[in-house]
Amino acid sequence: MTFSLLQFGCGNMGGAMLGGWLAAGFDPAAFTVVDPLLAEAPTGVRLLREAADNALPADVVLLGFKPQQFAASTPAIAPHVGEGTLLLSILAGVDLATLRAAFPAAAAVVRVMPNLAAAIGKSPIALYGDADAALRERTEALMAPLGPAEWLGDEGLMDIVTALAGSGPAFVYRFIDALGEAAATLGLPRASAGRLAHAMVEGAPTQAATAADAPGELARRVASPGGNDRGRAQGARCRCPPGRAAHRNPARRARSQRRTNAGSARLIRSITGPGQNRTLLPFDTFSYDPPA
Repeated sequence: MTFSLLQFGCGNMGGAMLGGWLAAGFDPAAFTVVDPLLAEAPTGVRLLREAADNALPADVVLLGFKPQQFAASTPAIAPHVGEGTLLLSILAGVDLATLRAAFPAAAAVVRVMPNLAAAIGKSPIALYGDADAALRERTEALMAPLGPAEWLGDEGLMDIVTALAGSGPAFVYRFIDALGEAAATLGLPRASAGRLAHAMVEGAPTQAATAADAPGELARRVASPGGNDRGRAQGARCRCPPGRAAHRNPARRARSQRRTNAGSARLIRSITGPGQNRTLLPFDTFSYDPPA
């Protein structure tokens, strides 16, 4: 695909998208970044401190700055948006009508909501705009290296996607950090705690994405009745392989379950803190049965 892309703003999100395109093999010479604060652009990408006055309209223009800068930035951007320009905007809260009014000459205006995982081609991406079939196809081709894209039929849903896909990773990162820190506080070596937390959070989503069952069902399997974290040792049928003598013995299994249950409770308290709301971290309903 041959095109020229003019990107206004290259902060965290704009930089992640640019990085994703370059990692996918796009020609760096196709990209021009306009950013007064960016220290340097990736090799081969043209960096401008302000938009050139005599430049021709670009094939694609990406608005990648902060939404509150929109009004002040529009006059300098408008000359670069012509009848053949596909305008992409990652400005949260700036709706299609506002974008179209500011750039009436654009061939199409498409709102894009990605997240930082665009840099590694793993970002969920929501799309909403007034593009025709051909420009939709072009938009999808641009988004493909960044992650799976979904067209929305209602612009009002963009706010929900912003919370889910745009801001959602922050909760996951905090969760990973909290798991590792809590485990380290309880005595696990910090480096091991961090590696295990990252591995767990990598494995579980991968399984959820490929499993035939919904995530809720997968959680139910982890939280099976009679498992260690629920502490329901009485009458539980052993599912361990013959070599696991500790679990073949009901009394030892009960003691093991009590220790694991106590450890889980300590981990919960370390993550949430005393008296904190635990509704988002219901680990006390989880359990683990060693696989057969």
